[in-house]
Amino acid sequence: MPDKFLFKEGHRARAIYLIFAYIFLILLMTCMIVPIIKIVVDSLDPTATYGINLWPKKIDLMAYKYIMNTTTLYRPFFVSVLTTLLGTFVGLLIVTVTAYVLIQKEMPGQKLIVGMILFTMMFNGGLIPTYLTVQSVGLMNSIWAVILPLTLSAYNIILMKSFFESIPGTLFEAAQIDGCAPLTIFYKIVLPLSKPALASIGLFIAVTIWNDFFHFQIYITNPMWQNFQLKLRELVLSESATGTPTTSALTAEMLKSAVIVVVITPFLIIYPFVQKYFVKGVTIGAVKG
Repeated sequence: MPDKFLFKEGHRARAIYLIFAYIFLILLMTCMIVPIIKIVVDSLDPTATYGINLWPKKIDLMAYKYIMNTTTLYRPFFVSVLTTLLGTFVGLLIVTVTAYVLIQKEMPGQKLIVGMILFTMMFNGGLIPTYLTVQSVGLMNSIWAVILPLTLSAYNIILMKSFFESIPGTLFEAAQIDGCAPLTIFYKIVLPLSKPALASIGLFIAVTIWNDFFHFQIYITNPMWQNFQLKLRELVLSESATGTPTTSALTAEMLKSAVIVVVITPFLIIYPFVQKYFVKGVTIGAVKG
């Protein structure tokens, strides 16, 4: 009887826990989804006003048409896409090559270099020295002034290094016995086994560059090379979009909401495809590190 009673009590406690867990997750999901639904509805409904609108009274795509037909909006979008794609490639190249070099235990000064990289995770030169450095090397008004500071991440290097160290050393030894050069081992063995780490770190870099507006604001003064997020910031901070909409039907709220939807859509599409690699890559790097 006591065992049966304890079993019933344990079963009841588990059921109560699951009920509260589901309620909490539903509330949390609602808090995340409702703002997105509101933004989408506001971008489609010209009659939408301030408040929570979860269903459009009238659907009109004029805000999206305006974005696609206005140079001051679609050009910054392409600048954001170009910067993100190029920055992600450059960032992964720098991170993987650096991490591969740092796992070579026989390299002279290997521990010193790792220590210097770890030091930069806690201390950096600051904004003004960084700005003066970018200016002195002639990168002002260039997308490289944005890409290089954002892709040179000590955290990403250490994370990739930890992942590379989780690869069995016997694979490296077997490849060396077969006569493979270090670059061949890197290209044919290390990179194919590092898809989870490449996906997670690539996502880190891409999201950072895609959402950045600060570096564009201080390094890019040419309006032709400003990105979409900087334009979104201008729209959100402005009290009204005076001079921006071409018709009275296109409200400032519609335009701002449409721009926000365009900003968040690419990664809403990408996340489901890289989720399994992302979770695995972050877990392995964290445990090994």
